[in-house]
Amino acid sequence: MSRDARWDALLELVGKHGRVEVEDAATALDVSAATIRRDLDQLAEQQLLTRTRGGAVAHGVAYELALRYKTGRRAPEKRAIGRAAAELIAPGDVVGLTGGTTVTEVARALAVRADIVGEAGAAGGRPALTVVTNALNIAGELTIRPQIKMVVTGGVARPQSYELTGPLADAVLRDIALDTAVLGVNALDVVTGAYVHHEGEAGTNRLLAERARRVVVAADSTKIGARAFARVCALDRVDVLVTDAGIGDRAAELLAERGVEVVVV
Repeated sequence: MSRDARWDALLELVGKHGRVEVEDAATALDVSAATIRRDLDQLAEQQLLTRTRGGAVAHGVAYELALRYKTGRRAPEKRAIGRAAAELIAPGDVVGLTGGTTVTEVARALAVRADIVGEAGAAGGRPALTVVTNALNIAGELTIRPQIKMVVTGGVARPQSYELTGPLADAVLRDIALDTAVLGVNALDVVTGAYVHHEGEAGTNRLLAERARRVVVAADSTKIGARAFARVCALDRVDVLVTDAGIGDRAAELLAERGVEVVVV
């Protein structure tokens, strides 16, 4: 098992149980206790957990995996979802993007689309695409693309997700209009709607969805049928779900019955 895979697994264990013991983790991951101790020390140095005698505990109350350690999970599915969701955006659109690893793949796909790249410098100076985001990592990747007008909300940055939230972010979003909002979620309940783990992100993402004529949820199939702490929006606000083939026929049918177009990649 690679170091990144071990770190991912350790952070998952801490996130799920609130703590992890060295011996238990060594058995679960089939590595030596010395390796686990070294991994926990390095994760603690990055303030992703807090070391204790014999193990580690969650760093803070609202603990979740840092974005950079989520990136490798289900990466092929997320890239495919990102490309498919990006195809739903037309050149010249104003699109809102939340944070998250799957929506980051949407942003990357938009940045290299030939019809958008070819529109750079269009007549009248209109941008080929306008992107509004509260995600610092997405803004950093797209700012260097001259064909894309990049609008970043203000707000307080969350180190776990790189998202800006709070009154400053909300103030910007209240004064704009979007063609499409692409939401990353931690869960999509087939009855009650889209959820994330943090209430601050939920509030900002909810406002992003409210400002859009169309709402697209980009999420891998492990998020479907689950629930998380804070609801972003009700299911009737979601127009399209882009996901992978693991969704299952029944879940896809239930979503379709409730008016959600399901795009499976």
